[in-house]
Amino acid sequence: MNKRFYPRLAINNIRKNGRTYIPYLITCIITIAMYYIIHSLSINEDMLNIRGGQQMQGMMEFGRYIVGIFSVVFLFYTNSFLMKRRKKEIGLWNILGMEKRHIRKVMAFESLYIAAISLIAGLLLGILLEKSMYLLLVKLLDVEITLGFHVYGKALVVSCILFGIIFILIFLNSIWQVSRANPIDLLRGGAVGEQEPKTKWIMAILGICCLAGAYTLSICLKNPLDAFLFFFFAVLLVIAGTYFLFFAGSIAFLKVLRKNKNYYYKARHFISVSSMLYRMKRNAVGLANICILSTMVLVMLCSTTSLVIGEEDIIHRRYPNDFSITEYGQMEAAPELMEVVNQGINDQHMEIETAIWYSYFEVAAIQKNSAFNTDREEFSNYNDVKYLVMIPLSDYNRILGTDIILQEDEILMYTPQKKYFYDTLTVFGNTYTIKEQLNELWNIEDDHVFTTYYLIVRDAQEIVKGIQWMYEDYGDVNFYFKTYYGYDLIGPTESQNAAFVQIRDEFLARDWDVVIYTHENARRDFLSLHGSLFFLGLFLSVLFTMAAILVIYYKQISEGYEDKERYEIMQKVGMSHREVKQSIHSQILTVFFLPLLMAGVHVGFALPVITRMLRLFGFFNTGLFVLCALGCFLIFAVLYGIIYSITAKAYYKIVSRN
Repeated sequence: MNKRFYPRLAINNIRKNGRTYIPYLITCIITIAMYYIIHSLSINEDMLNIRGGQQMQGMMEFGRYIVGIFSVVFLFYTNSFLMKRRKKEIGLWNILGMEKRHIRKVMAFESLYIAAISLIAGLLLGILLEKSMYLLLVKLLDVEITLGFHVYGKALVVSCILFGIIFILIFLNSIWQVSRANPIDLLRGGAVGEQEPKTKWIMAILGICCLAGAYTLSICLKNPLDAFLFFFFAVLLVIAGTYFLFFAGSIAFLKVLRKNKNYYYKARHFISVSSMLYRMKRNAVGLANICILSTMVLVMLCSTTSLVIGEEDIIHRRYPNDFSITEYGQMEAAPELMEVVNQGINDQHMEIETAIWYSYFEVAAIQKNSAFNTDREEFSNYNDVKYLVMIPLSDYNRILGTDIILQEDEILMYTPQKKYFYDTLTVFGNTYTIKEQLNELWNIEDDHVFTTYYLIVRDAQEIVKGIQWMYEDYGDVNFYFKTYYGYDLIGPTESQNAAFVQIRDEFLARDWDVVIYTHENARRDFLSLHGSLFFLGLFLSVLFTMAAILVIYYKQISEGYEDKERYEIMQKVGMSHREVKQSIHSQILTVFFLPLLMAGVHVGFALPVITRMLRLFGFFNTGLFVLCALGCFLIFAVLYGIIYSITAKAYYKIVSRN
C-alpha cells in the first residue's frame, strides 16, 4: 500500500469531519496557550520587581497546576465525543477490509497532525498573548510596568512535554477502544444498548443526601477557619450529589413529563421527551459536567469580584486613618514618638486634619454564655472563639468628649458584628456588669476575623489584671498593652509616602517595637493579593466557560446526528419542518437550562460559607457579595442563552438536512 495513503486519509478525515474536529482543535490550542501564559507568569522575573511579586508568582504557580490537571481531564473528555462520532466510520473501514493495524496507523497520523497543529498554534498564541496578560495583571495591580518581550524556554518545554504526554495517552486510549471492539459494535456506535433506563431511587437518595450535607455545612459553619477547612469537602459532596441527581433525578423528571398526557401527547414534546429518556444515561454526564463547570465559574467570579470591588471597604476597616502606628509595650502615649511623627509630617509640608490615639489590650477567648475562657487548651471549638478588646475609660472620654463614670466592675460594651445577649461578662476571674451596650464607637482599627467585643473598662489597672492573668498561664509569651496612633493628613500621596519613609527609618534607628502603615501602602499590599486573585479567577473562569461551551456544543451535535434518522422518519409520516423545529426547542429547553438552574441553587447555598471564608481576607460586606453573585449569575445566564441559541440552530441544521 502506498506510504502516502495513511497520511492523506488522516488529513481527509480531519477535513471531512470539520464540524467536530475544528472545535476540538480550537479547544486544544486555547488550552495550551492558557497553560503557557500562566506558566510564563509564574516564572516572569519582572514580577519580582513589583511589590508582593513573590506572592503573585505563587498564586500563578497554583493556577498552573489547576490548568494542568484540568487540561488532562477535559481533553480526554472532549476526545470521547470525537471517538463516539468516528466509531461508525472506523467500523465501516474494518468491514471493507482495512485491518485494525491499518486503522491504528491512520489514527496515529490523525493524532500526530492534531498534536502538531495544537502545540504550534497554541504556543504561538500563548507567546503573543502572554505580554497582554502580564499588562492586564499589572493594570489590576495599579503598578508601573517593565516593558519588554520575553519567550520563556522553561514554559515552552514544560508545555510541550505535558501536552505531548496528554496527546499520546489520548491516542493510546483511542486505539484501545478500537482494538477491543468488533466491527458490528463500531458500526452501531452510540446506538448500542439504548433501552429505557430505570429510575434509580437509591442513587437519587444518595444525591439528595450529598447535597443536603454540603448545604448544611455551608449554613452551619460559623467560623471562617472551619469554613475554609471544610469547604473542599463540601465541594466534593456537591460534585457527587450533582452527578447522582442528574443520573437519577433527570430520568424521574422525564418520566413524570411522560405521565402528564396533556404535555406528552403533543408533536413538539412527544419525540423530545422519549428520545431524551432513552439516552439519559449519557445525557446525565454532560449535563452534570455543565452544571459543575458553571458553578465553578460563578463561585470564582463572584468571590474575586467582591474582593476587588470591596477593596476600599476592607482597607478602611483595617486601616481607618491615612497614617497608622501601633506601639507595643507602652501604657501611655509616648511624647517622643509623637514628636517624631509630627516632625516627619512637618518636614514634608503637610497638615494634620485629624489625630487620634488610644491604648488597648486584646485577647482571644472561648465564649460559653457570659463566661470567656482564655485557656488555649479549651480552643477545640473555634465557633465559640471571640476577641475581647479592652480600652481604658479615660481614652474613651477623651476621644468622644464625654464624662462617663464607671463603678468598680462596670464596663461599657460595643459589638459591631454580633449582639451580646447577657448583662454580665466574666473574664480573667472577674465578673463585670455591662452598664450600657454602645450603638457606635469611633472609627476604630479592626483586623479581627472572629467576632469582636470592645470593652470600655474603668481604668488601665483592669487591663493590667488581664495581662498578669495571661502571663501566669503563658509565662514565655509577651502580652502587650498596645497604643494606636491614627492621623488623617492633608497633602499629596507622594508627600505622605515620603513622610512614611522618614518616620519609619527614624523608628528603626531607635529600635522601637512599632508597626507603621499608610493607607496607600495598605492599598498596594491588598492590590497585590486581591488583584492576583481576581486575575486568576478571571483566567480560570474563561477556561471553564470555554469547557462548558464545548461540552454543550458536542452534546448537541452528537445528539443531532443520533436524532437525524428519527426526525427523517417523522417527516416522512407527515411532521412539518415547523413541528420539527418546535420539537427541537422543546427538547433543548427541557434539559438545557437544568444545569444553569442547578448551578444557581448551588451558588445560593454556597453564599454563607463563601462569605465566612472571605472574612479571612477582611471582607465583611455581605450585601455587596450578594449583589456581585446576582450580577455574575445574570451575566452568565445571558451568555448561556446565547449558547443555547447557537447550538439549537446547529442541532436543527443537522436533523432537518435531507
